[in-house]
Order: sequence, then C-alpha cells, then structure tokens
Amino acid sequence: MKTFGGPVLFLDRSDINTDEIIPAKYLNEVTKEALGPHLLEDLKLPGFEPKAPSLGNCRVVATRANFGCGSSREHAPWALEVNGITVVIAESFARIFRQNMFNCGMMAIELPADDINGLFSACDPASTMCDVDFHEETLIFSWGKGKSKSVRFALNPFDAALVEAGGWVEFADARY
Repeated sequence: MKTFGGPVLFLDRSDINTDEIIPAKYLNEVTKEALGPHLLEDLKLPGFEPKAPSLGNCRVVATRANFGCGSSREHAPWALEVNGITVVIAESFARIFRQNMFNCGMMAIELPADDINGLFSACDPASTMCDVDFHEETLIFSWGKGKSKSVRFALNPFDAALVEAGGWVEFADARY
C-alpha cells in the first residue's frame, strides 16, 4: 500500500480537466516519470504557479467538483503519482478519472460540498498538512499553531481493496 498524506495543495476551482492535469502533448512519453515535470503546467488559476518549488512537496490535492473531467486518460493519475501525490479530495470526480486513481492504488476521496467549503475557508493553504487514516476513514487537517479539523470519508469495499493491494494489477495478481 502506498503512503498517504502530507502537505496539501488547494486548487480552488471546479472542472479541472485532464488536459490541465497533464497536457495532451506529453501523452507520447515512454515512462511515467517523464510526465512529472509537466503536472498542472496548463492550469490557469489565480495565484497558482505550476513551477513553484512548493508544488513538489505536496502529497494531497484538495479541490472542488468534477475533478479529472475531459478526456479519459490514465496519464492524469500517473502524473500525480510520479509527483508523490496519492490523494485527491473533491466534491466529485469524473467517473473514469476516479476509477483510474483507484486502479493505480491511489485515493480519490469524495466529500460533501459543505465539507469542501469548510476546508477552503478554515485551512491555511500555505501550511496545511493532511493525515489520512485509511482504516478509520478519517482525514485530519492541521495548520498554524495547533489548529486542526477532522473529516470522515467512505470508500466502497472494492476501492478500499484496490488501495490496500497497491492498485488493480497487484489486486488481480493476488487473486487470479
């Protein structure tokens, strides 16, 4: 199972599509690692700098609704994964993107809009950390001097099994 949690990157926008996660011009790369430097390079969001050094430290993305919409491509979760991002938290995901995250042993955590709004209004985007308790299905956000917020999430049993196995290939290898 992968490691989950760490510094949070807040992307305050809905409908971030797969072309913004990894531009199509890089889909002919031979390795996942080659996608790494191009993560989010076409994302236009006020105050967001895709080449900022702090982006390289982030391990969790918190965003709004319909993350991963647009073209279906496994490259989008791969670009996140090779940058150490194994958790995306959003109100909703495009269906194929969501499943590709779990197929890669990563987590696409859906939270109600009120919880997402609460995170964006309470947390400090420059210093928020997220601890993921997979077995207790709890996210613990912390920032500043002792400030924290816990949020419960739920995974269906199959998605949880994919995460525990490390992804679809490992899940299938162990069972078939």
